[in-house]
Amino acid sequence: MREFSLPALYEVPADGNLTDLIRRNAAQHPDVAVIGRKRNGRWEDVTAAAFLTEVREAAKGLIAAGVQPGDRVGLLSRTRYEWTLFDFAVWSAGAVTVPVYETSSPEQIAWILGDAGAVACFVETDAHEFAVESVRHGLPHLKHVWRIEGGPAGRGAVEQLRHDGSDVSEAEVDRRSAHAKADSPATIVYTSGTTGRPKGCVLTHRNFFAECGNVVERMGPLFQVGDSSVLLFLPVAHVFGRLVEVASVLAPIKLGHVADIKNLTDELAAFRPTMILGVPRVFEKVYNSARAKAQAEGKGKIFDKAADTAIAYSRALDNPAGPSIGLRFKHRVFDRLVYSKLRAVLGGRATHAISGGAALGERLGHFYRGIGFSVLEGYGLTESCAATAFNPWDRQKIGTVGQPLPGSVVRIADDGEVLLHGEHIFTGYWNNETATADALSDGWFHTGDIGTLDEDGYLAITGRKKEIIVTAGGKNVAPAVIEDRIRAHALVAECMVVGDARPFIGALITLDEEFLPRWAEDHGKPAGATVAELRTDPDLLAAIQQAVDEGNAAVSKAESVRKFRILPTQFTEEAGHITPSLKLKRGVVTKEFADEIEAIYSA
Repeated sequence: MREFSLPALYEVPADGNLTDLIRRNAAQHPDVAVIGRKRNGRWEDVTAAAFLTEVREAAKGLIAAGVQPGDRVGLLSRTRYEWTLFDFAVWSAGAVTVPVYETSSPEQIAWILGDAGAVACFVETDAHEFAVESVRHGLPHLKHVWRIEGGPAGRGAVEQLRHDGSDVSEAEVDRRSAHAKADSPATIVYTSGTTGRPKGCVLTHRNFFAECGNVVERMGPLFQVGDSSVLLFLPVAHVFGRLVEVASVLAPIKLGHVADIKNLTDELAAFRPTMILGVPRVFEKVYNSARAKAQAEGKGKIFDKAADTAIAYSRALDNPAGPSIGLRFKHRVFDRLVYSKLRAVLGGRATHAISGGAALGERLGHFYRGIGFSVLEGYGLTESCAATAFNPWDRQKIGTVGQPLPGSVVRIADDGEVLLHGEHIFTGYWNNETATADALSDGWFHTGDIGTLDEDGYLAITGRKKEIIVTAGGKNVAPAVIEDRIRAHALVAECMVVGDARPFIGALITLDEEFLPRWAEDHGKPAGATVAELRTDPDLLAAIQQAVDEGNAAVSKAESVRKFRILPTQFTEEAGHITPSLKLKRGVVTKEFADEIEAIYSA
């Protein structure tokens, strides 16, 4: 057994709640822009004073509608300004927010709102409203549904609540805002879950203070009042997105919201954040797109040399002697030719990003640090209120998910499982004492992840305890390592390793729909050829074999992928293959693609 901890840097308020933050901001920084809101295609600033006013107006509407302290209020929407507005309005009314992914099916919506006993719900669009109404007969507690975009008589939720709450006094809002204490529930976040129905994680105001306060303090230079900014394009329904929201308000720094990431580079150029939060797939796509563009312009060799130089430069930074004179010269040349343009794609001002949700991979981590844009990996779960470990801005160790959150403890059990302890750990699952007892033992949360701690307390995650594959030869294989490596290839969208009770390890692979047409054109394949038509093409198989070979280089021979199958379709959330946070539902995939798996082992 091994454990590591760091002293707390932030003192959690003995009492009070998250609404204290917006009142403090309005009092101390009334004219500082704390929100960037997009209207009519243009970004405009919302000051701390203006944001507090809008929150209180919305809270008055909730109070007028009969929402009581402790009531649960659903929030079903993409990432947008109103998400943060209504989150703080719900807390200001003394209630509890229940996030719902905007991609949720009516059945999932019914389960979450029903299990939480929600009395009201915000929805974004008429389609969302229709989904809620289709299951409303099974939601006896649900009294109100407000639509953000164009509600009754064209009056959206913001205008409706402002109108309905006009007679509620300021004193009543003050009373309601003070109702919740530090240990009161702030939100119930339903884990997307890779198996079974989602469980509601109860996160308190104390959990968020401990989490966000210590993150902001440890990452201080990235959270400068009046200067720093972050563009949030993760789902706020996910706890990682919620961390960004609350930490930004706590700092405070300017927070922008983007719902559609198809035009992400344009939004980054317009908003120009100083920090970016994302999942590895975002950073993989930026790299792959830049490389493909360079190849299309006949500059592929230059890009590859620049990438190799960036990686070598970053690796040299970890050595006492640092980069050689020759490497420094090459780095300066490529900075003018390549790196500066890549940083411009990321907005031009950002020097750091925080990545979570999956492993980024050492090569990509070194590439980004080498171009002057450090991607700091972290690790966390819904139950740990997002990040429970992260790489600090000044002591990054690529290949790990960093050190424990200050004020918390990470322990590696005798069987390799990662255990967590601290004020950021959830209090339990809503209406599920059995699951709570299974997850929490003597104040320690059992993550189900397998990991290691080095001598400096940096954590590395090697797999999931329940996802360990045992081959017919008795070899234990953690699939995450090789899957992450294979998935980093530009052609690969998803990879799932198989081989439980089989003679060797195989893999199911889906192709990136954006990159495949470009690859097909470059290799003389018919225009518009589908995955189903190309998946047995020798050139494509050779390209994917290269990705598999790169993945195999990270593991032993017994753990390596011997054969693979390219699937004709994608793994999608709608089909139940992946969760909203992009985690594979292995049981679902295994069942649906059983014939493909059998084909791997039939020859």
